[in-house]
Amino acid sequence: MNIRQYLEAKVSEALVAAGAPEGAPGVVRPSSRANFGDYQANGVMPVAKKLGMNPREFAELVLAKLDLKDVVDKLEIAGPGFINMFLKPDWMAGQLTTAQQDDRANIQTVAKPQTIVVDLSAPNLAKEMHVGHLRSTIIGDAMAKTLEFLGHKVVRQNHVGDWGTQFGMLIAYMEKLSSENPDALSMELSDLENFYREAKKLFDESTEFADQAREYVVKLQAGDEHCKNLWQRFIDISLSHSEEVYERLNVSLTRNDVMAESAYNDDLPNIVNILSDKGLLKEDKGAKVVFLDQFKTKDGDPMGVIIQKKDGGYLYATTDLAAIRHRCLTLHADRVLYYVDARQSQHFQQVFAIGHQAGFVSKKCSLEHHAFGMMLGEDGRPFKTREGGVVKLAELLDEAEERAAVVLADKGTNLDEEQKVKVIQAVAMGAVKYADLSKNRTSDYVFSWDNMLALDGNTAPYLLYAYTRIQSIFRKAGVDSQSLEGDIQVAEPSERQLAIQLLRLHETIDAVALEGLPHLLCGYLYDLAGSFMSFYEKCPVNKEGVPADIKNSRLLLCALVAKTLKIGLDVLGIETVDQM
Repeated sequence: MNIRQYLEAKVSEALVAAGAPEGAPGVVRPSSRANFGDYQANGVMPVAKKLGMNPREFAELVLAKLDLKDVVDKLEIAGPGFINMFLKPDWMAGQLTTAQQDDRANIQTVAKPQTIVVDLSAPNLAKEMHVGHLRSTIIGDAMAKTLEFLGHKVVRQNHVGDWGTQFGMLIAYMEKLSSENPDALSMELSDLENFYREAKKLFDESTEFADQAREYVVKLQAGDEHCKNLWQRFIDISLSHSEEVYERLNVSLTRNDVMAESAYNDDLPNIVNILSDKGLLKEDKGAKVVFLDQFKTKDGDPMGVIIQKKDGGYLYATTDLAAIRHRCLTLHADRVLYYVDARQSQHFQQVFAIGHQAGFVSKKCSLEHHAFGMMLGEDGRPFKTREGGVVKLAELLDEAEERAAVVLADKGTNLDEEQKVKVIQAVAMGAVKYADLSKNRTSDYVFSWDNMLALDGNTAPYLLYAYTRIQSIFRKAGVDSQSLEGDIQVAEPSERQLAIQLLRLHETIDAVALEGLPHLLCGYLYDLAGSFMSFYEKCPVNKEGVPADIKNSRLLLCALVAKTLKIGLDVLGIETVDQM
């Protein structure tokens, strides 16, 4: 239980003891201003209204029942019935000392771990990854890491596109090149974008080739061994491109996490049969369709979701239903989190609704579409190359490293070449990821090189610099932070502000895990770095004349800030460096 949850539970007990209904929530939140305390309970007023009582009078009754003497220094009623809570400095100091002595900053794993499936990245293997896959990949990865940090069992599912008509086209083109010049095929496959473009051009221009491509689709779906071998070769090459990007981005996705569209192919007839047996399917113009009353057409009629086309083919909805059934009933998921852009919101609402009606979703399983907005260029339009094409993700990361190298050179550094390479990579990848993660995922955001690589403001370079600055404090003191012993003291106002911020790590990570919003953690880390900078200016650490016990306490605080920054950045998938 984090501090906010603890306070909320205590306030809830006091509410009930004062006459509120059982389970009345305490509604505790961090205070917006220091003069309102460290936390504020807002649960009195709604209960007082239900009981027909004066809120301040009811707040007095609650206060008389509220036992927080070990944790809280002062309680006061404010406004129409808010309860302000000021934490005890000695209690905070004890909590910080315990956190400093623990590798996880005293954040315990959950008592009841859940099995949580995270659907992320999902590139189309017919092409190289592009910027459109960035948000799904890094937001999903940050959430997977956050949930694992808290002790949940996370099952990553990379639902890559590896099936359908386009693969018949690609196999036919592979066969054509192989028959003409086997050596040329490998060279052509080294550039997937060009390979796809040439295959598509031939498909559009040659009726004979297009017919052959369609025949290959049928053969592939029928399990033809030769077609499957060609298809597998293409898939392996495509996946290797994705894996290179994942490694550069420090994204924890492997070949074992791939659960492609093709993995559900054999189950699709079963999905149709189950829906039919449950009376959910209707035939409409030869297609098999589920009509949903909760979704209406422009004419007010129930909207139809096609499950099987007239020609017997299946759609994304069919595959997604098979995936839901697998995740809920085979993997026994408690939650399934989908990191797919907001334009697919209605699609997921529909397949979730069908999944529930068909019995594919167990009672304990929560299906959650964690939608995200678009990455925009500085012109406010979807992010493109100057020529208007799609930006390859690998090329974007190359440019990030080139720009990070310029920033580092401009600032000057005494690092050797090996250290420079490591710092450039950390700053570049961190900047790209943090620029995305620090924005509310539900919003569109503007991609700006200047903003993301800035050494001030809410950016990865700023946080990495704060971390390295703390390491320099220890180098100057000639102390290994791991060898520090003793207790932390909370005496000065800036120490108190830093202490409160440090103690909020657990509740912040819990909120991210519950709501799927990594920007909450980014905002926390930015505020923490700001509180540290203020503390460092007002509370000298290495200055001559600082008493030994105070210096030791402040070094311990510095060490805990560094540990907290590292935990937070690790959870976000951003690597730290000791020097910049």
